Amino acid sequence: MANLKHPANLKYSETDEWVRVEGDQATIGITDYAQDQLGDIVYIELPWDKGVNISHETKFGDIESVKATSELFSPLSGEVVKVNEDLKEKPELINDNPYEDGWMLVVKISNPAELDGLMSADEYKAYLQGRSSLEALMAPVPENVRLRRPLNLPNALAEPDLKRLLNGMAAKNKNLDATLSFLGAGTYDHAVPSVVPHLQRRSEFVTSYTPYQPEVSQGMLQAIYEFQTMVCQITGLDIANASLYDGATALIEAVLLAIGPGGRGEVVISVGVDPQYRRVLHTYAHARGFSVKEVPTRNGVTSIEDLDAAVSATTAAVVIQQPNFFGCIEDMRAIEPIAHKGSAVFVTTITEPASLGVLASPGEYGADIAVGELMSFGNTMSYGGPALGFMSARNKYMRLMPGRLVGQTVEEGGQKQTGYVLTLQTREQHIRRERATSNICTNQSLLAVGATIYMAALGKQGFRELGELCLQKAHYAFRQITDIPGYKATFSAPFFDEFVITAPVSTQKLQQHVEQAGIIGGYTLSNNYTDMPNDMLFCVTETRTKEDIDYLVKVLREVQA
Repeated sequence: MANLKHPANLKYSETDEWVRVEGDQATIGITDYAQDQLGDIVYIELPWDKGVNISHETKFGDIESVKATSELFSPLSGEVVKVNEDLKEKPELINDNPYEDGWMLVVKISNPAELDGLMSADEYKAYLQGRSSLEALMAPVPENVRLRRPLNLPNALAEPDLKRLLNGMAAKNKNLDATLSFLGAGTYDHAVPSVVPHLQRRSEFVTSYTPYQPEVSQGMLQAIYEFQTMVCQITGLDIANASLYDGATALIEAVLLAIGPGGRGEVVISVGVDPQYRRVLHTYAHARGFSVKEVPTRNGVTSIEDLDAAVSATTAAVVIQQPNFFGCIEDMRAIEPIAHKGSAVFVTTITEPASLGVLASPGEYGADIAVGELMSFGNTMSYGGPALGFMSARNKYMRLMPGRLVGQTVEEGGQKQTGYVLTLQTREQHIRRERATSNICTNQSLLAVGATIYMAALGKQGFRELGELCLQKAHYAFRQITDIPGYKATFSAPFFDEFVITAPVSTQKLQQHVEQAGIIGGYTLSNNYTDMPNDMLFCVTETRTKEDIDYLVKVLREVQA
């Protein structure tokens, strides 16, 4: 802030506009502090027609930078008598000198008294310093909830002692290097080839920010482009975005796309969809005003009869998970004509992407949009996060998709080299708010890079073999467990690498026993389905060996009714 200029002959507003008064007229622009916070200006919308009246502290335009979109507020009321037409073609003039060539408007002052509410250069400087202080930041926090004493922290430690303390704390956590895991339910333990972290952790990727400037971001842009391409290949759809926050919010984005800007309508979703995803959907439905109708499952899969009865002319979206939360494989070819019998968008969500190595892709069974979770590809489970949401769709939804889409282009002259750019950016941070399709401003580029390297390392044949290994090992475990007296299959529907077992005792007792044997057991379904007190969802991926599975079976045999 020390290098910013505040000319003494100007007055300043709290919204960071400056005013130069000359007789009964005033020239208006934004301060270099505002420009510095925004970054390079790339577009500006002003009242280009003279004679327009603007009012004190009301919006008179929009300004867009490489970082954000912001509104402009008038520090004075008056009639616009002159507009800086040069800014139409050269908004970057504001970057070079916001006080001279970057001026915006000249207005004829209608209420001179409003000048008294503006600040001098010294007052504005002090105002900015106050805004940057911690005390100013905390000012809105009520005094009765503020902590006015030092935090109760132990004394500082020498670095070796601190490492010893933290290592001792970390050792209390269970980790997959020392513990067998049969837990899935949305987060999966897949082997990560050593090439993935070696490349993913390069500083060019780890420290990369949003690639606003393509000329210095070709590496990250190409990586995202390859990610989008691979997502399209595994889902069988036309277009994919640069990733989303996680699988749950990816599902929400698909639903919001389906219901449209009005935010009304009905969403039909199977109870077989991940309960956490459904909870997030209900939260958005409450805020946005659309309704959610849940369809029950029978024998572990969505009831076709109940789904047919639920879908109506007012249905905006039909959401089915494949494989579903119970691990069962849905009959998506039977569901597709029901989903499309009206004008609804057919959305499929996939939390276990390894299934796409052996099951039909969303594009093959007629889905309009595929969303889900790709964290388990090339990234560790990390106690459930961070996650990596993905979204792919048919071409007709391209301009409605949220987030960023990276495109490939060729330079006009010279060597005709290939380049990569942010082709579409439909986030409210990038374009005017009323044109934005999403307010989720996070994509998971670093995790997407990991997933891209992982899929490239596997290749098409390796991807199929991954699915086959998960399928075969899960079915071996299923057969061995259901041979134990007292343990039985909860459902008879086909499954991929997750299955539900009804145990002879409560899942709480079962979990305690397997934990004592050094095993992370399956998911306790009674957490979300109260009518399943003895049912546990087991997951077996390619990382589990026959010896691992046989040891689990041995431990389960020790628990009887």
